[in-house]
Amino acid sequence: MQRVCRPQRRVRGAWQTRRVTSSDRAVPERYVLATDGACKGNPGPAGWAWVGEDGHWAAGSLPQGTNNIGELLGLLNAIRDHLNVRELVVQADSKYAIDTYSSWMDGHKRRGWLTSAKKPVANREILEQLIEVRDARRAAGLPDVVLEHVRGHAGHRLNSWADERAVRASRHAAKGTASEWSSLGGAQEKLDVSVDPPRSASDRIRR
Repeated sequence: MQRVCRPQRRVRGAWQTRRVTSSDRAVPERYVLATDGACKGNPGPAGWAWVGEDGHWAAGSLPQGTNNIGELLGLLNAIRDHLNVRELVVQADSKYAIDTYSSWMDGHKRRGWLTSAKKPVANREILEQLIEVRDARRAAGLPDVVLEHVRGHAGHRLNSWADERAVRASRHAAKGTASEWSSLGGAQEKLDVSVDPPRSASDRIRR
């Protein structure tokens, strides 16, 4: 992946991204994409990614993170990059990310960002940003994002591509650099999602 420098700012421990999107890209009424996160070591160098049904994609690397952080950032950036899509369908293999967005984050906020054991909620900064982008959709009169759980490494093509992008980003993160890449705006080429990505050792062969 050709490196594209995009401004990032750290907010109390979490990476908040500021994406440049394409002004000439038609906004679809319905859009399906997959998200994923990866981490070498957990905690360790981490990556996140989303890949859309039309081959557009984005990914980012963090020199230090966790798999859950990668999963949440994949979801956050997928929603943030498609705020104007009316029916946004996000497919993810992380039940943690899905449950956090659909069930847990509002409860965490009501309880003052403390767990039932009175300990600080993990990844609070990212959860606050997820609430922000969800509420922005609602304020614009758009329906909530549809979250679909898919099995990872089971031949699901978009999920496999998201995994490939996130893993590559985590490998880049091992160099100690926080970076982002995106096909939006033409800085990176779109992916050919009509074919499978290079198969990792943990992927099952499609039958």
